[in-house]
Amino acid sequence: MAFEKFDPNDDDSLERFRNIFGPEQIDQQIRQALHFCWMGLPKDRRSATDVEAEFRRMVERAIRDFKEDRERFGRDDA
Repeated sequence: MAFEKFDPNDDDSLERFRNIFGPEQIDQQIRQALHFCWMGLPKDRRSATDVEAEFRRMVERAIRDFKEDRERFGRDDA
């Protein structure tokens, strides 16, 4: 099987990428991350409330870092 090179500047390439990694793939990865978060917490903190709090904390930090990185690298075009 040949691997196709992804070019983020090519609209056709971007569309093919989006077809492969659509909402279903993103949903699956989020669910897996929640599961890993659950497993990573100490047993006495494995509640839906604690998992949600930790997951939100990590997601908010990732979004903040993503925005900061785009600004620092001059990538505020999208």
